[in-house]
Amino acid sequence: MPPQPLTIRNTIRARADDMTQQELADRVGVSRQTINAIEGAKHSPSLEVAFRIARVFSERVDDVFECLPNNR
Repeated sequence: MPPQPLTIRNTIRARADDMTQQELADRVGVSRQTINAIEGAKHSPSLEVAFRIARVFSERVDDVFECLPNNR
């Protein structure tokens, strides 16, 4: 049986304060649509993008992103 996809939760919206998705996207180097998809848990970021997002907030990756256990 293939492994189930991981569930990844993020705290981007809470950390962004008054920063728009476009401003965050510009600082990270991705599109606004990418930030929207990551925020809404429709897309998991690459490791590099996750580090860039965390760096914008001066946080560690695991402070911004959390991998939830799969229910079997």
